[in-house]
Amino acid sequence: MSIFILVRGHLTMAELRQAIFETLGEMEDEHAIRYSRGVSLFINPTDEFGDKVVVRNRLGGVVSRVVKNGPYRSAAEEYNI
Repeated sequence: MSIFILVRGHLTMAELRQAIFETLGEMEDEHAIRYSRGVSLFINPTDEFGDKVVVRNRLGGVVSRVVKNGPYRSAAEEYNI
């Protein structure tokens, strides 16, 4: 089963990050969700005026997908220190 999360409004990336962080915390507290297999997050990039923008990499190529393999694990975590 998947759960749909919708964050409304024209937000800075910092505001969006905080809204997602708060929502996940609420889900942990209120619904006892402790684990997830993965997340698909779609964002709608805009400029400060709310106009759509095309995200590009350093070489000018269009970026339409970013894939991450979870958070960075410190050496202490890797070696159980």
